[in-house]
Amino acid sequence: MAVFLFTVPIVKASDFFALPASLAPFAAHFPAGIPPWEWLKSIGAALAGVDLPPTQGKFPAGLQVEGPVWLHPSVKLPAHATLIGPAWIGAKTEIRPGAFIRGHVIVGEGCVLGNSSEFKNCLLMDGVQAAHFNYVGDSILGNGAHLGAGAICSNLRLDHQPVVIRTADATYATGLKKMGAIIGDGAEVGCNAVLNPGTLLGRRSLVMPTVAFGGYLPAATIAKARSLVTLLPRRD
Repeated sequence: MAVFLFTVPIVKASDFFALPASLAPFAAHFPAGIPPWEWLKSIGAALAGVDLPPTQGKFPAGLQVEGPVWLHPSVKLPAHATLIGPAWIGAKTEIRPGAFIRGHVIVGEGCVLGNSSEFKNCLLMDGVQAAHFNYVGDSILGNGAHLGAGAICSNLRLDHQPVVIRTADATYATGLKKMGAIIGDGAEVGCNAVLNPGTLLGRRSLVMPTVAFGGYLPAATIAKARSLVTLLPRRD
C-alpha cells in the first residue's frame, strides 16, 4: 500500500518583511523562519527582555505617560496623547496629537503614529506611516508600509472564534482569538479600507480605498472590490 505524506506549506515572516537594524535588540524574539503571526505572541516577551529605562526630559503638559515607555530622544511628541507601556519607540518617529498607544507596542525608526490613531500589541518596522484615524491592533507592519486615512486593522471576528488564515495552498489555525493584519514591506492600504482579522498582505501589495479585504493578498498585487490585478513589474 502506498503511503502519501502531505505537508502544509510554511508561511514565513521573511516572506513579508525583514526586521530592520533599528530593532536589533528584539531580534532573538522574531526569527525569520516562523509564521509571522507567531511574532505577535512574542511582543510582550520581547519588551520584557530589554531594559526600558525611564525617558529623560520634560513631557508636554497634555501628554499622559503610564508604565514603562522608552522614547528615543529624537521622537517628536505632540501636545496631547496617551502612551501606556510597555512600549518602545525608535528614533525620528513622530507621534501626532490624539495618538493612543496602549501597551505592548514596538516601533522602529522614522514612523508616523497619527492623529487620533490607536496602537495595541503591534510591531511597526522602519518608515511605517499610520498617520490619520487608524486602528492597529495585534498587527505587524513591515518597513515602509502605509495606512491611508481611516484604514482599520480589525482584530476580532464577529463570532469571537480563533482566527484562521486561508491562502491558496493551505489553511492555518493561528490559535489567536485576536489577530489583525500582517502587512509586508512597502504595502499600501487605501483610505477607509478595512482589513479583516487574519489578513496577510504581501510585499508591495495594495488594497484600494474603501475595500473590505480579508485573506491573503500576494506580493505586488492590487485588491479591488471584486478582483485582483497584478501590479507593474517590481522596482529595482
